[in-house]
Amino acid sequence: MTKNKNNQPIWSSRIKKNSNNLFRKVGGSLDIDKRLFNEDISASIVHTEMLFKQKIINFKIKNKIVWGLNRIKNEIIKKKFPFDRNLEDIHMNIEKRLFDLIGEDAGFIHTARSRNDQVITDFKIWLKKSTFEITKTLDALTSTILKVADKNIKTVMPGFTHLKNAQPISFAHYMMAYVEMFKRDKKRFKNNLDALNENPLGVAALSGTSFNIDRNFTTKKLNFSKPTDNSIDTVSDRDFVLDFLYACSACSIHISRIAEEFIIWNSDAYNLINLNDKIVTGSSIMPQKKNPDPLEYLRGKTGSSFGNLFSMLTILKGLPLSYFKDLQDDKELVFKSYDQLKISLTLLNDIFKNFSVNKKEMLSLANKGYLTATDLADYMVRELNYPFRKSYLQTAKIINFAERNGKSLSDLTINEINKVEPKLKSDVLKIFDLNYSINSKTSHGGTSFGNIKKMIRRYKKNNEK
Repeated sequence: MTKNKNNQPIWSSRIKKNSNNLFRKVGGSLDIDKRLFNEDISASIVHTEMLFKQKIINFKIKNKIVWGLNRIKNEIIKKKFPFDRNLEDIHMNIEKRLFDLIGEDAGFIHTARSRNDQVITDFKIWLKKSTFEITKTLDALTSTILKVADKNIKTVMPGFTHLKNAQPISFAHYMMAYVEMFKRDKKRFKNNLDALNENPLGVAALSGTSFNIDRNFTTKKLNFSKPTDNSIDTVSDRDFVLDFLYACSACSIHISRIAEEFIIWNSDAYNLINLNDKIVTGSSIMPQKKNPDPLEYLRGKTGSSFGNLFSMLTILKGLPLSYFKDLQDDKELVFKSYDQLKISLTLLNDIFKNFSVNKKEMLSLANKGYLTATDLADYMVRELNYPFRKSYLQTAKIINFAERNGKSLSDLTINEINKVEPKLKSDVLKIFDLNYSINSKTSHGGTSFGNIKKMIRRYKKNNEK
């Protein structure tokens, strides 16, 4: 290999004419993949150490390459690195600079390696680190939600189905539903690490290499669990990209659902929560307005996550083995989804820290809509030994009676109830109390105050690990 003196791509000795200017512009990825510089240099150092260990290069060349790579890393960190867009990507920029620093011996760095396995290795290392960052952010968000729940165990609100009042629940129980969502998201990201944790380095372009390399050495040094088993699959595999993008999309769905819920609850029609001035914006024409723009931002950005996933799915659909230029878009899609999700989770955390609960409004709304009707039906099953469907019909009749007379269930007297169901006794009146109803839901996962306290304690303990 000769030193590239004219800032030409390394393949210029074979391809005599310069690339079309437009293709050079759209085909380059430097502005996107230069954030992989640290991973690229780390993997290149390990690759160089392996080449020396296997006596493919000598000690002097190994030291020169490692010195040069560390010098380049410092230049990039200090913003003194001479990036050259003519060299297409971060990998070729680093290699060209290495030639500038140590001369002809820089050419040994690409022995038994292709950009195909080099890029995937860098990308997987970055994804492992970024997945850890996402799970840390999820932990911080979960911790905030648990604090909100802990303060609102006895805050009574209506649970909804079809946005209609259904049954009384604790607001803390509602908050804990979000914890469950993000717990699944964290598990999804962590599960992805298993499939991600196979080392691609050493498969070269697609068929492996004739050099006596040691892939187990690079696997251990780069903290992978094992080397990949098929060289063709390795350079064409982007399942790990799909896994990450899907995890981002699923998490974004949860963020969007919460955002939508808070937008509704903050509306004048519901007025169940108030948003602090830190997380609202004003109107250019209506002085009174306080708009939930950050929540709308979160809801809207979910579409970007979906788009990135769909783009990658479409790229891979029908793509033959093994490497194609189509795959270059994988990093931009992942970087966009990662950056957006990190911002969204952090913003949602701030929102949970800056809202307050209108407890009186929640309780008032819970007293509308006959929320304890199911409790009445269940009571008749237990006390009168009625089949549930008969209890259901009798309860519906009692509700119709109350509705005709403009009363809630708790306003009814035992005499009025007995006009519909004579077998009921005055003891039935207790079940119309909202707190009684909530505390009766003691089944695992139910909304009783005792259940919620236990779940909060358990999740706080697990989140601290």
